[in-house]
Amino acid sequence: MEEPPRDIFRLSHDWLSVQEVVDSVSSSRCGAVSVFIGATREDQAEGRKVIGLQYEAYEAMVQSELSRLAGALRARWPSLLHVCIHHRLGWVKVGEASVVMAISSPHRQDGQEAIQHAVTQLKASAPIWKKEVYDTHQSSWKENSECSWSQGEELLTDP
Repeated sequence: MEEPPRDIFRLSHDWLSVQEVVDSVSSSRCGAVSVFIGATREDQAEGRKVIGLQYEAYEAMVQSELSRLAGALRARWPSLLHVCIHHRLGWVKVGEASVVMAISSPHRQDGQEAIQHAVTQLKASAPIWKKEVYDTHQSSWKENSECSWSQGEELLTDP
């Protein structure tokens, strides 16, 4: 019996396990598992250092957008088997993963192209927002440059 494709999406306030994501897409039918790990980085701008990110989401809409994204990936790369995307919510300190995604495919090229496309589309369409928190106790909401409405601006907020 042929293994049906699986889509696994999770939003979590807990630490993300890369191995769990990889294991969820592994299959004896696939010779490639393409993985993306997006980690919170320590940016420095205007004398401020990022100490973490605060993520918020419209969770029901995120699930809908991720389902749509998985369908679009399979339409463009029919050989893909499983798609898994885990994204953190809440506080994510520097060095921790904010998003982990994996895609299994029989061969590496389709999976690698699909994972790159998935990251870009996730940032462009999923209603997940991030606020950078700085060592100055200031914070600012950041737009993803991939969003069609992005103007590259930030909104400073008090702690």
